Amino acid sequence: MEQALKSDVRTISLVSLAHGLSHFFQIATAVVFPLIKDELDVSYAALGGTVALYYTVSGICQTLAGFAVDRFGARKVLFFGLVLSTAGALIAGLAHRYEMLLLAALVGGLGNSVFHPCDFSILNARVDKQRLGYAFSWHGIAGFLGYAAAPTYAIAMVGAAGWRGALLGAAALGTVVIAFLVTQREQLYVEPADARRSAAHGGLAADLKILASAPILMCFGYFLLVSVGFIAIQTFGVATMISLYGASASLASAALSSYLLGAAAGIFTGGFIAVRTSRHDLVAVTGMAVSACLMFVVSSAWLPAALLPLLFSLLGFFGGMTNPSRDLIVRATTPLGSTGKVYGFVYSGLDVGSMLTPVLFGWLLDHGHASAVFYSVVIALVLTIATVLNLPGNSREPAKA
Repeated sequence: MEQALKSDVRTISLVSLAHGLSHFFQIATAVVFPLIKDELDVSYAALGGTVALYYTVSGICQTLAGFAVDRFGARKVLFFGLVLSTAGALIAGLAHRYEMLLLAALVGGLGNSVFHPCDFSILNARVDKQRLGYAFSWHGIAGFLGYAAAPTYAIAMVGAAGWRGALLGAAALGTVVIAFLVTQREQLYVEPADARRSAAHGGLAADLKILASAPILMCFGYFLLVSVGFIAIQTFGVATMISLYGASASLASAALSSYLLGAAAGIFTGGFIAVRTSRHDLVAVTGMAVSACLMFVVSSAWLPAALLPLLFSLLGFFGGMTNPSRDLIVRATTPLGSTGKVYGFVYSGLDVGSMLTPVLFGWLLDHGHASAVFYSVVIALVLTIATVLNLPGNSREPAKA
């Protein structure tokens, strides 16, 4: 029992480390957009285009990555994604033209596409199901800590080495993490799911039928809507707060960091809630409803800017609280042997939403409509409640392996 616990902890820690690095890379370039904008003389809409490209590539490739995970194994695909994500940061740090930023987004987006199908395939296969709530919690916490580390890292590194140095340093960090994970590769091995399938399995047609089923499509819609908040807050949150509230860059960055740290605390709390309830749908609905109310207050700019860190920390907490229950809902809908495909498809909803909204948000900021950026989040959060109410989150049956 003790040996099994140690093995689970090691697996969770390694997968969480990779997940945290992927989230760090997602916004490492975005947090220095104001400096890139001035030096390369590009608009926020154009920079939003690089974000849209990043998530377009990631969204298109994530479902394909899920198929690759089930065919070739999660470990191989995970290392491939880590290398590409690191290369994306390297290219961005070397960029002297806008076209190089587009190339960095393309490479980084391809790398980003692998993490969710890889991570959840490894966790579901290697971690005891009684500890999966905690595993999903720590996985999510690591992601938000990766997000939270990016603005703090950027502020420290930009002052010492400029935005280019900050991105090159991020690439160096990625190289170190990859080297460490290679030394621990045995702890990440999972037998490819396709190797365990019976000959009676219907092949590609059966896989597509699974992905087109109503519960899976509801999960996809949920993630698509949640991504609106990710982009609005994490990519354009600082610029929006500066425009809407007249806040200083340091205060807006503090609010963003508070949001991300609050989300990490919420995910931690949500892990304990998830292993103690079967009504994961109610957990998700409650968190999204409270988040929508808080976001409405922020969008209305009724309160002074000094309260932004507090408001965003609460917003992050209640949103993060839903994450472990959300991942268990997805697990409950996943047929045996299809973990990579299902997680790859439903999580591609994040990328689809993320590729549709950045240019719009950039345009709104360029034309002085900062409040509309945050009001969009309110609408999306309300719509997520409708999708959650149709998800099979109240099942008391044991989740499938």
